[in-house]
Amino acid sequence: MLNRPNPATSRPASSETIAQALSLAIHEHRIMPGTKLGEDDLADIYGVSRTVIRAALLGLSHIKLVDIRRNKGAFVASPSTSDAHEVFEARELLEPRTARSAASRATPADIAKLERHITDEHAALDAADPGRALHLSGLFHMEIARIADQATIAGIIETLVARSSLIIALYWRRESALCEKHAHHALVQALADQNGDQAEELMRSHLVDLHSALDLRERGERTLSLKDALTS
Repeated sequence: MLNRPNPATSRPASSETIAQALSLAIHEHRIMPGTKLGEDDLADIYGVSRTVIRAALLGLSHIKLVDIRRNKGAFVASPSTSDAHEVFEARELLEPRTARSAASRATPADIAKLERHITDEHAALDAADPGRALHLSGLFHMEIARIADQATIAGIIETLVARSSLIIALYWRRESALCEKHAHHALVQALADQNGDQAEELMRSHLVDLHSALDLRERGERTLSLKDALTS
């Protein structure tokens, strides 16, 4: 939940803070792909100048969460079906190898952190909050990339995970794929066992399953106003 800042009790939000809040709202599907991100509306919601909002939107455009269109403004990115295939094919190439590398480096503290991600993810599902569960699932994948200690690849995976959130918002057709309780558990066990072969295969199978859960013939229709999404 993100409330309107209170000028009497807090400093005006920075562009970085606003970018983080918008990113979270997009990942949690409170703001849907294609939504116009009006500078005036956002400036009113956050109590800051349009210059600050513009900087936040520019930052989000660099990681492809926002499209800035000349003479039209900023919109939440809306990946095409071709984009959807490319993103998941790229993840299927990169992340299995990353999981293999992570298996040789994961510490008990790393495993505990991944297990907490899973617990939080399932708590969100039990609370009927699939948007938050999806966000936590993305963090799980990025954490594995961090454990693998491959900074360049981790940066690419972070962008791909962000794009995946938009793609799922548009083309998701099988919620059970998000709710499969064993996929992440099995992957964490392989990492804990330092079984690189199994970690690689489990990650590949998991991503292929997510890819197959997309319906690339239809788009989501749910909409919510910016004010409702960011202040409710």
